[in-house]
Amino acid sequence: MNSVKEKMAGIYPATVTPFSADGSINRLAMLEIMKRNLEEGAGGLFIGGSSAECFLLSPRERKNAFEVASELKGKTNLIAHVGAVSTCQACDYAKYAKELGFDAIAATPPFYYGFGSREISRYYHDIYEASGMPVIIYNFPGNTGKEFNLADPVYRELFCSPAILGVKHTNQVVYQMERIRSLNPDLVVFNGFDETMVAGLALGADGSIGSTFNFMLPHYKLIFDTYKKKDLELALELQVKANNIMEALCSVGLIPAIKYVLTAQGIDAGEPRRPFLPLSPEQKQYLEQVLRQNLVAG
Repeated sequence: MNSVKEKMAGIYPATVTPFSADGSINRLAMLEIMKRNLEEGAGGLFIGGSSAECFLLSPRERKNAFEVASELKGKTNLIAHVGAVSTCQACDYAKYAKELGFDAIAATPPFYYGFGSREISRYYHDIYEASGMPVIIYNFPGNTGKEFNLADPVYRELFCSPAILGVKHTNQVVYQMERIRSLNPDLVVFNGFDETMVAGLALGADGSIGSTFNFMLPHYKLIFDTYKKKDLELALELQVKANNIMEALCSVGLIPAIKYVLTAQGIDAGEPRRPFLPLSPEQKQYLEQVLRQNLVAG
């Protein structure tokens, strides 16, 4: 494993954005979540991603979240998600993250307008050239609608270019993750779906970035450590329990559910941004039952 992979390896919570009653970012709650996760063994923090409701935040709020996380600079690996539809906006976020001392940046591809591979490749090169930081490609086709077709020579060249540090593979087709890693073994590869952690590790992921790690990182740290010790039977047993929880979370609404559980654990994460809706009493009761039956640590 090269030095960059060694430094970046591990499991990272995709940190949520807690809101106060007036709708502003609750900086103290965000710091409390991050510090707790570090005490629980997180290898780093992924800031401003999907779990942070990034596309529901204003540009100033996205930068505010980076500022809060930068208080932990030097204490852990910090990755800033800078993705935007506009290249100019993404470059602005990337340059600000660098100024704040983040260790790495990540970006979803630009979406909505049906951009082609040449346009998407140029977007990543522009971010790299503007910030001086190679980018982790946030591969999330289920949300962005953009597939990185590795038969396309433009994408093959992109994944092998100095502009790209790695990939956050939030795609249940883990075969593609292995193909990307095979194309460029020097990339830092993160499994991006919590529910496929064991599969991702089996196919060579250096670590994992997950939304549910906010409130159940010890459970996933146990999966990660157990897999590394080659106790595959226990790792799979723990993954199944985690997947039971994930199934319940998704059935009631992933982001509202994560915020509800954090608040129930004593850290007031507030309500999600509309159009997300808070959980009903029945949904909360169902979720609490599933957590009691399946959460091993956390």
